[in-house]
Amino acid sequence: MDNDDAQVGRILSRREVLALLGGSSVALLAACAPASLASPSPTATAQQTGAAATTAAAATASAAATTLPSCIVRPALTEGPYFVDEKLDRSDIRSDPGTGVVRPGTILNLNFLVSRVSGSACTALVAAMVDVWHCDALGVYSDVDSARGQKFLRGFQNTDASGSAKFMTVYPGWYQGRAVHIHFKIRPTSSSEFTSQLFFDDALSTQVFAQAPYSQKGTQGITRNSSDGIFQQSGGKLLLSVTKSGDVYSATFDIGLAS
Repeated sequence: MDNDDAQVGRILSRREVLALLGGSSVALLAACAPASLASPSPTATAQQTGAAATTAAAATASAAATTLPSCIVRPALTEGPYFVDEKLDRSDIRSDPGTGVVRPGTILNLNFLVSRVSGSACTALVAAMVDVWHCDALGVYSDVDSARGQKFLRGFQNTDASGSAKFMTVYPGWYQGRAVHIHFKIRPTSSSEFTSQLFFDDALSTQVFAQAPYSQKGTQGITRNSSDGIFQQSGGKLLLSVTKSGDVYSATFDIGLAS
């Protein structure tokens, strides 16, 4: 059983997020706001009074809610016991590099879009090391226990000029005590890192697990998101939005790291 259900990670409080992004609600809003949502000049503000000012503020808030980009601060979560710093620089992480054997499972294309949140700007984070690791279709991790020495479903990519790091993997299986999840670690520099986990919609997992090779294990005893303490810490901010094309699933995950 994976001991990564120890509740080490937590969601940042509103006060902590505000401190990271500049110490005010205006800074929080501006952290990812496009230039068109900048605050009005002092002269323009002085001309707004009473109901007019209230209406303008409401309109600005509404526009921000609908046009803010996806670069947002996400909660860090526990690394768990199965991280191994293999230093495998590869986009397709399905195989064991020693044997070339590909781990079976439904293909999942996973794209990270990583940004740096600093003051009022949200810019692509270039050359950050993004590590991904997770269990196979039957809930087995490589390089631990019975799979020690193998390195399937592990690897890293450095973000490109747009902050993107892409992986081809398989939809993860499940094991007792944890909801379906993928671990990831982002290292902007050699001395800093951000670690968390990604989760999947329960209904989607049920559909995937009805097919081979997942169906060998079934879903009896599976832990759903609502019963996973680590998922509860995420506040739903780490749930992947997955699309399907043919037999292939794809997901893009946007994340902004506060400087």
